[in-house]
Amino acid sequence: MSLLGSIVGKILHPFGGGTAEAAPSATAGSGGPATSSTPSTPSAPGSSGGSEPVDVAAVLTSLAEKNPQTLDWRHSIVDLMKLLGLDSGLASRKQLADELHYTGDKDDSASMNIWLHKQVMQKLAENGGKVPDDLKH
Repeated sequence: MSLLGSIVGKILHPFGGGTAEAAPSATAGSGGPATSSTPSTPSAPGSSGGSEPVDVAAVLTSLAEKNPQTLDWRHSIVDLMKLLGLDSGLASRKQLADELHYTGDKDDSASMNIWLHKQVMQKLAENGGKVPDDLKH
């Protein structure tokens, strides 16, 4: 599974109930826009209606409260990845940048990290997550 698929799956489907559905629309095809390839109404875990959006901030806040480290997941892609138990090293972030079609300088990690965080939040919203405006930048 792609890094983006792992991120989407861990936040929107933390119990494994839809990671396969989340990954294709999150990583959409070669060359085409990733925004409208699949409807963004995956089932929310534990909900009976199935179309209720997952509150991304609530899920991440809950994870952060249980984590012994103080992680600034609201602003840092590194901390967001750490919170989800993913490798947050530069190589992994460059891989994520490739998946998201980053065209900037990957050696300028500060700019890349800001862009990655914004893109991940947008992808979460596109895949059924309820993302507060302040997290979309």
